Amino acid sequence: MGEGARAVKLSPMDKLREALKLVSAGPICDTCLGRRYAKLGRGLSNAERGRAIRVLWAMETGNEPVEPDRCWVCDGALSRAEEYARRALEAVEGYEFETFLFGVHLSPYHEAVEDFLRKRFPSPWAEPLQRDMNRALGRAFEALLASEGKEATVDFRHPHVRFTVDLWKGAVEVYIAPAYFFGRYRKLVRGIPQTHWPCRECRGKGCPRCNYTGKMYPTSVEELILPAFMEACGGEGGHLHGAGREDVDARMLGRGRPFVVEVERPRRRKVDLRAVAERINADAKEKVEVLDLRPAPPELVRRVKDLKARKRYLARVSFAAPITEEQLLKALAGLRGEIHQRTPTRVRHRRADLVRVRRVHAASGELLSPTEAEIEILCDGGLYVKELVSGDGGGTHPSLSELLGVEARVTELDVLEVLDDL
Repeated sequence: MGEGARAVKLSPMDKLREALKLVSAGPICDTCLGRRYAKLGRGLSNAERGRAIRVLWAMETGNEPVEPDRCWVCDGALSRAEEYARRALEAVEGYEFETFLFGVHLSPYHEAVEDFLRKRFPSPWAEPLQRDMNRALGRAFEALLASEGKEATVDFRHPHVRFTVDLWKGAVEVYIAPAYFFGRYRKLVRGIPQTHWPCRECRGKGCPRCNYTGKMYPTSVEELILPAFMEACGGEGGHLHGAGREDVDARMLGRGRPFVVEVERPRRRKVDLRAVAERINADAKEKVEVLDLRPAPPELVRRVKDLKARKRYLARVSFAAPITEEQLLKALAGLRGEIHQRTPTRVRHRRADLVRVRRVHAASGELLSPTEAEIEILCDGGLYVKELVSGDGGGTHPSLSELLGVEARVTELDVLEVLDDL
């Protein structure tokens, strides 16, 4: 029979008799005593409930209603809440935060006592020691902050700082949550990847192929953007999360590609984002430009990475044989609709070999010469435009090459627009 199943049938007098038995079972503090009846009596603290029970116990037994110096239930843990809170505050000195959360790991002793209470003194009105301890820690922490003229609130979802008090080790562990910032980047030149690209030969160790840099390319969009955020926040690491990525040899134009910067262990969360943008745009002049910077919630990272926005591309295409304007326009019209595309050969080593169905929503263009054209494509996210043109040996159907009957390939590619609602 569970704890609640037995106790819920108790009459008010039965409840009192059970409570008085608990007082007599051994030295117990008012808070632990009251916690067994935490859901009874509105507006009361557990300590107040426990005190009321102790007074009734004293009237029943003729003893003094004195709270003992030690408690066999919490073993003094609740009385050390302020000490733990002070250590927590010291651990985050120098870090800016507005929200916090405490968690508690019970010792084997506390777990055994909690189990004993559930079996020997069952009560459907009880709450666990962790909850009471978390509350005591939070109140003590807020009081210490107030004594320093500071303020922070509890946040159960995304606290800026999170503390775990281990009652077995007597330790306070601290987690500093990252700071997140949304923005858009424009990549104005070709030959720059979105993120750091380790050398394929040495895997980042340094070798003759990479000129001992450990990288396939001298820099990346991430490396051009991240330092300004790191310096502004006083962070210890970071990442750039993009809404997809353009090819290394493609530019990202228009209003830019959405991204979220994650700064690890930031000392500052409120930063001048206008100054950050100015710093990036000055240092990465004519390479990368950022705009629309703003603070972001953590969940925006997943939303950005999972974004399936349509994209508009501009491609310069060369043909193996001369074609006419009429042939080009007819072929472009044939591209509109569903495209069945097998994972391109060039990325099959890092992506699952599947056939994906995507859609071309619009296709237009003009000949620049009998063997060269400029085309504009509006398509679903995830469609590889280079293979849409070349056909990738039959892996993409239909393709521009297939519809023309002439081999075609992209010589230059630009992303003109990411059609998102972020």
